[in-house]
This record gives sequence, C-alpha cells and structure tokens, in this order.
Amino acid sequence: MFTGIVSDLGTIRSVESRGDTRVVIGTAYDPATIDLGASIACSGVCLTVVDKGRDAEGGWFAVDVSAETLAKTADQWQAGHPLNLERALKLGDELGGHIVTGHVDGVGHVIEVTREGDSKRIAIRVPAAIGPYLATKGSVTIDGVSLTVNSVTDDMEDGADGTVFGINVIPHTQAVTTIGTLTPGARVNIEIDVLARYLQRMEQYRAR
Repeated sequence: MFTGIVSDLGTIRSVESRGDTRVVIGTAYDPATIDLGASIACSGVCLTVVDKGRDAEGGWFAVDVSAETLAKTADQWQAGHPLNLERALKLGDELGGHIVTGHVDGVGHVIEVTREGDSKRIAIRVPAAIGPYLATKGSVTIDGVSLTVNSVTDDMEDGADGTVFGINVIPHTQAVTTIGTLTPGARVNIEIDVLARYLQRMEQYRAR
C-alpha cells in the first residue's frame, strides 16, 4: 500500500530479458534499509525487490517485471528512463496523498500541457472504461503521483471513445517527480481511487 507521495526520483540503469524482465534501478534510498521482498512503487507500479546493492554509481535495487506488467503499463521500461519511487506505507506513517495500491488500471495519453502562472495544467485522455471512476476534486494516481482531478469531460474526438481529465501541477511536484517533464503524446500509468472502484462496483450490483 502507498500514498502517491514520491520520495525519490530513480533512474533505470539496465533492462535484461531473462524470462521475466530484470530491471535495475538507481536510487538515493540506502540499500541497507531495503529488504529483499519489499514492495516499491515504480512510477505507479508495485514491484518486488529481488536484489540490491551499492557501487561507484550509488545505491540500486532490482525488480522482475512480468510480461503482463509490460503490456499493461506505459513505455517506461528502458535504460535511462526516470521513475517516481515510493516505498510501501508503514503503520503510523503520514497519509499525505490518498490510498494507492500500485495496480495500474490503464494507460492515459497527455494531450495538452499549458502554463498557469508557475503551475502547469495537464490534460490527459483515458479509455472510456476509466471515465466513470474520475470525478472533479477526486483523487487519481498518475505515474505513481497522487493528484487532484480539476476537470472531467467525456470526449469523442476523432471517433475515439474516451474521457479527458485535467490536473494542476505545482512547481514542487514538477521539481521532484517526472510529471513536470510530461509533453503532449506522453503515455502515463493511471490508477483510479480505490474508493471509487468499490463505489462503482456497488452501483453495478444494485443495478442488477
């Protein structure tokens, strides 16, 4: 379980196919404090630490990424790609964002980035199936970052059934996560609010 509050900006050092895909990630986390088997959210994807260490380049940990995860997430699994990192929530930790599971529900596409003062307003199109789970002033996780939904519009542009939602990204979030570098065309991992997931399921059950 996570909160969507990024605590390190890591970088993929290497990617190796070996059945599953072994990904080595450079991090500022002290490897001595990372347990093998621990969960770390990597740009919104909950992954298990299978190796760790420290060398001349600094600390690192390794994860195995399944073919299913590769198919269901954005194009982030390549050497040199930055990742938003968050370690698993501990009992007693401050819940600064919202409850995040690290299970990606779909991939969104950035369609517009505009400046509003020092902040950036980013519009993202998601598949129609995700639309019902988004609400103005609700929470959404984008590449592992907990953000507030500012607007939601069902969109049928070019015949593509989907929903467009907007977020506002303050300078601090731009500086400490990958969200500040997003440009139109970028693909991002989307996780809907777990509470919205259960409410939608309840509505479906009542409608039977």
